[in-house]
Amino acid sequence: MNISRFLAVVKARNLEFVRDKSSLGWSILFPVILLVVLSFVFSGDGKAAYKVGVIDLTNVESNFLQTKYIDFVDYQDVTLAQTKLAHHSLDMVVDFTNQRYWINQDSPNGYLVEKIFLAEQSGFEALSTKGEKIRYVDWVLPGILGMNMMFSCLFGVGYVIVRYRKNAVLKRLKATPLTALEFVSAQLVSRTIIVMLTSSIIYIGCNVFFNFYMLGSYLDLFIVGLLGSLSLITLGLLMASRSKSEELTGGLLNLVSWPMMMLSGVWFSLEGAPKGLQFFADFLPLTHLVSGARKIITEGASLSDISYHLAIMAVMTTVFLSLGAYFFNWNTER
Repeated sequence: MNISRFLAVVKARNLEFVRDKSSLGWSILFPVILLVVLSFVFSGDGKAAYKVGVIDLTNVESNFLQTKYIDFVDYQDVTLAQTKLAHHSLDMVVDFTNQRYWINQDSPNGYLVEKIFLAEQSGFEALSTKGEKIRYVDWVLPGILGMNMMFSCLFGVGYVIVRYRKNAVLKRLKATPLTALEFVSAQLVSRTIIVMLTSSIIYIGCNVFFNFYMLGSYLDLFIVGLLGSLSLITLGLLMASRSKSEELTGGLLNLVSWPMMMLSGVWFSLEGAPKGLQFFADFLPLTHLVSGARKIITEGASLSDISYHLAIMAVMTTVFLSLGAYFFNWNTER
């Protein structure tokens, strides 16, 4: 690894992006417009059904669990379930083993679910909790920023490399001492700088108007975003490592981006979703980026609390970068 060659490519790529005013403007305006629209469209709860947390759901048998239009979510940690209830993410929490339940006194949904519950069950101790309500725009913020980072990482790297290959730029670079690892690593660092800078500007700018809810550390949030962007960029590098067909590369990028956009918890929580769907979502880097950021923002989680998500993103980054450098070709279409 030659540092001078590496830094030269990083500088060149950054200048290329900054001079493209349309791309720079759109990468900043798109998530802002989306957040503004969603803040009006989902100014209410943003939920279509009641949601009840059940402690150790797998070992519970009750007619209440057969109630239509209520989603039942399994929780092993009572404290976590209570935190969700306090922030109106759940309408009720029930512990069948200890014959008790919790409701949020400030939640209209909780009042109605309690009436339904008491019509089916009796002898339960009623407990209450209070907490600041998390708006839908606060909950969806990590998903919106993560989705914008995903598109910027995948398409901002994939199409650029394919264009370089198609226009014979890579062929000319191959004649220089620059190695594939140096080139790929430079693209990774350059795009990371751009993505983190634009995402930070978007968050700070929108926070002035929306006053986003934040329980955790901004430094922890930045670290999660950094690891998430690295895993997504290296995935884009892998997708564009050999082809010089923009149509093929676009198809491959859409193939990986659409499942992430729909199944990574961007728009809705995967809690209560089928286990097979949750298992598949664990293989998507955006899932761990959004989940980690959302836990920091809405639950005040620390880096140790989300170590699983951090480890998965680090492993994905290493694997994708290694494969991208190994399969990288300067001028051959395959």
